[in-house]
Amino acid sequence: MWRAVSVPAELERWFPAAVDWTPAKGETFEAAGQTLEVTEVDAPRRLAWTYAGQLHSFELVAEGDGCRLIFTHVIGDLDSAAQTATGWETYFWRLGPHLAGQFISEEVAHEPWEELHEHYAQRFGVDPGPGRRFAAALRGNNGDA
Repeated sequence: MWRAVSVPAELERWFPAAVDWTPAKGETFEAAGQTLEVTEVDAPRRLAWTYAGQLHSFELVAEGDGCRLIFTHVIGDLDSAAQTATGWETYFWRLGPHLAGQFISEEVAHEPWEELHEHYAQRFGVDPGPGRRFAAALRGNNGDA
């Protein structure tokens, strides 16, 4: 599991923005127009970083013959919470098959995006409009998705 969350060739199979990193505490780089800074590395247990000023982390906790992955993203803008949560769910949906030696494309993973987004918008009590517009823009149309 540590390799899946820390090695670029592994990350690019399931994660939204795989970058070429070591990772090492203090390392910084640009990804999708934002700065990412690695803030903590405790291999093979914990990896944390800030991206666009928001904290993210992977924590691996031993559990039986394997481990549990705890992912944290401290979302700074509630208005984008539904869109962000939907994105993470679609990416983590790709991780299980990746660990089993299979591959799910980003396109296939995003097929249930609209339904998931509506669920999260309702759950968080936020306006679904921005996420709908985001999805429509990605699909190349201007209407609500």
